[in-house]
Amino acid sequence: MESQRAPPPRPRARPGARPPTPAHASHSPRPLPPPQARRRALPVAARAASRELWYPGASAAPHLDGSGPVDRGFDPLGLSANPSVRGWMAEAELTNGRWAMAAVAGILFTDLFGLGDWWTAGAKPTGLPISTLVGVEVAVMAFLEAKRFESWKKTGYGGVAGIAPFDPMGMDSPEMRVKEVKNARLAMVAFLGFSSVAAVRGEGPLEALKEHLADPKSANIFNTAVAKEFALAVVALSFLPMVFEARKTLDPKAGDKEPFKSAIPY
Repeated sequence: MESQRAPPPRPRARPGARPPTPAHASHSPRPLPPPQARRRALPVAARAASRELWYPGASAAPHLDGSGPVDRGFDPLGLSANPSVRGWMAEAELTNGRWAMAAVAGILFTDLFGLGDWWTAGAKPTGLPISTLVGVEVAVMAFLEAKRFESWKKTGYGGVAGIAPFDPMGMDSPEMRVKEVKNARLAMVAFLGFSSVAAVRGEGPLEALKEHLADPKSANIFNTAVAKEFALAVVALSFLPMVFEARKTLDPKAGDKEPFKSAIPY
């Protein structure tokens, strides 16, 4: 008699209720996001992966997001950690680089045409008393710097004598801005080399280059009075990436911190 008993009735579904999920579908994978959402997420990841840093595998300073021209995430002293002066620091680097490019071009011109030692040019008579010359230079530079700061506050560009951005040839573009910063940094390093050669060997850059090409083994910085100091600097700079990598390995959260505290007490 038990086997002939009718099965119990199924419970009635409430109006608007969803049908029960089969047991075999409880472990089904989650549906993928719509293609539009996936396409929107790709550029962000691509930008993060393709960003160039100051050495491969380095962690960029937290306050440098790569938005500026040639921003390679290098700021170990935290000079631009304060957002209120970050733009001015970039402008200061560019201004110093422009002066360096002009200086390097002038030094090479002087050396190429045999116009004398470039480091003694300032000591030659100019026909004006030194007091007059200094007064004119101070007045002119004060005017230009005041106008540059005023233009930067208004437009974000330094410019020249209130004209900002200063682009008389219409060459301004994102690509040219990157090239200008790269050449500016290279010129600053080149001027440091020119000054070192003049101080240590008493030679101009072209004369020192000719000697080096004629006898590379003996005419180089390792056979000068600053050979030991230069060798120590090279060794220290060579070990610097290892120090950063070791710090990242020992402290997984090191990439979210500043390598050093800001050198400026903001």
